[in-house]
Amino acid sequence: MRIVVLCPHFAPDVAPTGAVVTRLVQELAARGHQLDVVTSLPWYRSHAVEPGWRGRPVRVETTDWGRIVRIHPFASTDKRNLTARAGAFALFTSLATVAAALGRQADAVLAMSPPLTLGPAGWITALCRRAPLVLNIQDVHPDVAVEVGALTDPRLIRLLRGLERFSYRRSAVVTVLSEDLAANVTSKLDGRSRPKVVVIPNFVDTEVVQPGDRGNAYRREHGIGSETVVMYAGNIGYSQPLDLLVAAATALAGRPDIRFVVNGGGSGLAELRSRSEGLPNITFVPLQPAERLGDVLAAGDVHVVALRRGVAHSSVPSKTYSILAAGRPVIASVDPGTVIDTMIRSAGAGLSVPPEDAEAFTAAVLALADDPAGRAAMGRAGRRHVEGGMSPGAVAAAYERLFACLQRGGTLG
Repeated sequence: MRIVVLCPHFAPDVAPTGAVVTRLVQELAARGHQLDVVTSLPWYRSHAVEPGWRGRPVRVETTDWGRIVRIHPFASTDKRNLTARAGAFALFTSLATVAAALGRQADAVLAMSPPLTLGPAGWITALCRRAPLVLNIQDVHPDVAVEVGALTDPRLIRLLRGLERFSYRRSAVVTVLSEDLAANVTSKLDGRSRPKVVVIPNFVDTEVVQPGDRGNAYRREHGIGSETVVMYAGNIGYSQPLDLLVAAATALAGRPDIRFVVNGGGSGLAELRSRSEGLPNITFVPLQPAERLGDVLAAGDVHVVALRRGVAHSSVPSKTYSILAAGRPVIASVDPGTVIDTMIRSAGAGLSVPPEDAEAFTAAVLALADDPAGRAAMGRAGRRHVEGGMSPGAVAAAYERLFACLQRGGTLG
């Protein structure tokens, strides 16, 4: 089959969703399929096009399995300026639509959201290349932005919700990461125009991500000794209430054996640094290259997954699976009953506490810090959980079956 993929990030970009789609493309290529990938120039790490990729707004690479078209993201350095970000997405999407739509007939188009604008881009591409559109939802937007208060203008919210429904209705299939997201998407569609909503979770490569030595080079580089490290690694933005870490670090300032590490960047980093000023037990580390993921995960004794109240119904942090693959326990500060909460509890892979509850979060930190044997047992349980069927090959096979069914004009499920 020939498959067209539209996505906001692709290797060597270090965005988590870029890692997911890159491996999916590699797995489909290994199965003999031809793929045309349309994506952005690498820009996620510093919110600007990476050195070595500048100078041309569009770059085209030919591979053994197809081609990659990389387009300037027009990213704004002001991550909090939603108007500038929307304009950047519009410019990127316009060029991406042209690049993706030009080409011979395809068998399927896979478009990834967010950004929402790739939904209509995928639809136009599907029309031009006479192929069904599969829309993959990583986070449900604009719900996430509304829940965290980043988006408040009623007119803009109505516009984006209209764009969201437009994209769903023009898709042959919408794939989501969990039953929570499936219920969210299904609730917005009427029976006449409802596409099939299919749950295909993200994966983790348990051969690449494995339990490692906690006393590794990462700790040495950043002046961390034998302390119990409670780590948050990832984006620091509207959705992540990392004031929980500041509250816990303040409450546990008298425990020099516990250190909090924030590894990453984003729009909320400056404010988080400011609120942490004077706390000796918080260490900030910039976002690391993708090849250092194993060291980063191994250096943490406990990892944190935190989402603001209501967001876990619209978002599934894929880094959770990498943490479990690394054999480390999770403290999940998420809405009860959502997929991450349910998974952590059922797998016995950590502790789950209510969102934005600093007291419960601090108590969970203390419980795990004072129970190294319990941490080890939780880490082993999490590793067993992800080894049970969340492999890249299994996810690629699910997409392959989906594309083949659509190509035949068959029914799903």
